[in-house]
Amino acid sequence: MTQDKTQHHVMFASATLFVLFVGLTFFVVSIVRAEPVPDSAASTATFRTKCAMCHGPDGSGSAVGKSMNVPDLRSPAVQKLPDAQLAQIISDGKGGMPSFKGSLREDQIHALVAHVRSLRFRKNGLDACRR
Repeated sequence: MTQDKTQHHVMFASATLFVLFVGLTFFVVSIVRAEPVPDSAASTATFRTKCAMCHGPDGSGSAVGKSMNVPDLRSPAVQKLPDAQLAQIISDGKGGMPSFKGSLREDQIHALVAHVRSLRFRKNGLDACRR
């Protein structure tokens, strides 16, 4: 009887450790996926195809964008906005800006937010020496 009880406890402990391990693995993977690398090649390409027509390649605004009074994405006014608000603007659109929730995945929208954050370094010519 004691051997059965011991075996039951060992199996329960093993199952508990396995579930904990799997849970932690998924947690770590979700964190890694939730925080894309700023200015990655994919987010740069997405920015070029979806945003640069109005916002310009460096975020300062193209001729078209300036005629529509788009904000300089490198400006303190844009850079101080919370990530969630920038993601919502990209997702839902704002003013003349179209919504991208139908054409971009959530991770692509968050990668664009990170890209917008990286543009602040370009305003002062600091692109080569990011902090």
